[in-house]
Amino acid sequence: MRRLPPLSALRAYEAAARHMSFTQAAAELCVTQAAISHQVRQLERWLGHPMFTRRGHALSLTQKGAAYLAELSQVFDQMAAATERVRDKRDGPLRITVLPSFASRWLLPRLPAFRAKHPDVDLRVASSVQLWNGDDAFDIGIRSGLGRWPGVKADLIAREFLSPVCSPALAEGPPALRRPEDLKQAALLHDQPRTAWQHWCQHADVALDLSQGFVFNDAALVLQAAIDGQGVALGRLMLAADDLRTGRLVRLFDHAIPNDYSYWIVYARSSAQRPEVAAFRGWLLEEARQT
Repeated sequence: MRRLPPLSALRAYEAAARHMSFTQAAAELCVTQAAISHQVRQLERWLGHPMFTRRGHALSLTQKGAAYLAELSQVFDQMAAATERVRDKRDGPLRITVLPSFASRWLLPRLPAFRAKHPDVDLRVASSVQLWNGDDAFDIGIRSGLGRWPGVKADLIAREFLSPVCSPALAEGPPALRRPEDLKQAALLHDQPRTAWQHWCQHADVALDLSQGFVFNDAALVLQAAIDGQGVALGRLMLAADDLRTGRLVRLFDHAIPNDYSYWIVYARSSAQRPEVAAFRGWLLEEARQT
């Protein structure tokens, strides 16, 4: 007979210890923070040892707590993987949700290379700007953010940097755009939020009228407007990589600033060992490295 603590207490502890936060554990398990705290204390009473050291709102694992987390996470991953195998999800298509801008400017031109390398993988791609919480609707998500989403594992695709880009004809002028100060004579193209141009101006030590210009709600539209010669965009360099390489766009200056958000590949922890997920993840990260 196995002597095991309540499963609900184990799940609450594993999530809280992995996030080092009762709040984030509560969000992942869709319960209240008080419920997580209650379950963790129940487990600590059952084990006869404290799992956390609590200093106000700050948490740290005790030595026993850290050792327990390492083994418990492996067990939960194995249980999740076994469950997925029983549900036969591995035989279905690989369903991907991706930001529209990332899909159109970066992913879609590279998908033929993935199909050539993995012809047996049935891909289903859907574009969306909505946050994905790791539910059964998709197997993989590609999102922009800080890399912290409840209930899913996130691997960094690439850091994002911003730099002024425009069409070659607009760069040549007249008026020619040679220095940051020359942008005072150019139309600016804005992505949302509009604060990015302000940060770039501070970095380049130039004052521009940031109230003028077109505003777009999608980074791909900003780049397309720049290609069409409508103005200068503060381009996301990863999304603009192909356009810069082919000469549809040119970088005006060396001044580049890091974006607050980066691109991440996101997937359920239980799907990590699925061959199709592993294949797509490995291919995507290698393509990003080369870019």
